[in-house]
Amino acid sequence: MSSLPPSTLQPLDPRVTLGSILGFWIFYVAIVSFRATVLEFPMQEVLFFRRLIVSGVGVVITILFWQFIRLFDEKPLGLRIGITALAAIPCAVAIAATNYYFFNVYDPISLLDDAMPQKPVEHEFIKEVVELSTARYFFLVAWAALYLALTFASHVRDSERRAAAFAQAAQQAELRALRYQVNPHFLFNTLNSLSSLVITGRNREAEEMIMNLATFFRSSLSGDPTMDVPLEDEIALQQLYLAIEAVRFPDRLRVDIDLPPDLAATPVPGLILQPLVENAVKHGVAQTKGQVKISIRAQRAADQVQIIVENAGKSALKPNPDGEGIGLSNVANRLIARFEGKAQMRTERPAPGIFRVILMLPSGQ
Repeated sequence: MSSLPPSTLQPLDPRVTLGSILGFWIFYVAIVSFRATVLEFPMQEVLFFRRLIVSGVGVVITILFWQFIRLFDEKPLGLRIGITALAAIPCAVAIAATNYYFFNVYDPISLLDDAMPQKPVEHEFIKEVVELSTARYFFLVAWAALYLALTFASHVRDSERRAAAFAQAAQQAELRALRYQVNPHFLFNTLNSLSSLVITGRNREAEEMIMNLATFFRSSLSGDPTMDVPLEDEIALQQLYLAIEAVRFPDRLRVDIDLPPDLAATPVPGLILQPLVENAVKHGVAQTKGQVKISIRAQRAADQVQIIVENAGKSALKPNPDGEGIGLSNVANRLIARFEGKAQMRTERPAPGIFRVILMLPSGQ
């Protein structure tokens, strides 16, 4: 059985985050440099060099900003948005102060020129930093919005992956439960038959019945119930079951098997025929004193493989909710769980005394 994925959400790939940070700042440098060129600011090389320094500091501050907000990656989205909005404020102020220093404090004379927009000699530090912080704040918030979107998308993918894993686990559990619904009356009746054989001294038949019973249960319980088996193996298992029942009804039970060689390897859910064959014995053979023939046939029809289980006898009974109907429901539910609507089951009464169940499976399965 496949294990479920761990509940811890996988963090966003750091390379993606670092790439987004560098991409944002490279875009910023490109846009501002383009603006300075269009406005024909002097000292373009000096401006560009200082702009690179400020952007480098901005990259470092943004990385620190990321390291902080990533601590809340597994928190609710609303809380993450609030924390991100608040954490962006000091980061924006730090970047604005750095920008102010390199363009207004560090060697400002080299940047002064008649063509440059002139500023007052006495710079108003707080006003300038607040103005710059506002622009940098929205810049950081824009990057943070991208980061939150990427992490949210990653969380959604993780949730979808886990939901799919839970659905698969539930389906496997359902398949196991349905497969192991073997009628306990079969074992009870078989043990009674064994007891009768031993009492009457029919030791060879009793030994053969014990071997068939052991082989039947070993084969039916040893495989993975969520895996398919070749059709020839499934039919061979039912032949074992019918051989056991033939000891109880030596004069009444007849078996006819028709499996074309080209369909022998057709994959089918394990024990899918068991409830059908068991019902054929219970409602066809056990309830009549006449002879009943149980047939298992396979045939190809267009793009489907049909498996037919039929019991024909004078007293073949109509299924009822407490007997045959349960077995049919078991098979129908397994087909739904295994083939997701691509397989069907149909019942027929083509003539008096004949009851037929037809399984229609996709031939590509």
